[in-house]
Amino acid sequence: MTEVTSRLLETENKLVFMVNKSATKRDIKMAVEELYDVLVDHVNSTVTSDGEKKAFVRLSSEYKATDVAIKLGIL
Repeated sequence: MTEVTSRLLETENKLVFMVNKSATKRDIKMAVEELYDVLVDHVNSTVTSDGEKKAFVRLSSEYKATDVAIKLGIL
């Protein structure tokens, strides 16, 4: 986890995932909601210079990204 990712997690309630390049925002939203039992507010995605796809997932205000990160063992 980078410093930027940590800041997004704590201040903007966002999780960052590396996803399949063919995954759509709708696919990412459905997967996160199903796997982690949360509500997703918004998904942004970008393709990195390495050709990998990165998804920035903002959780609904009812859920905390830090709680999900703890469940994943990131924090």
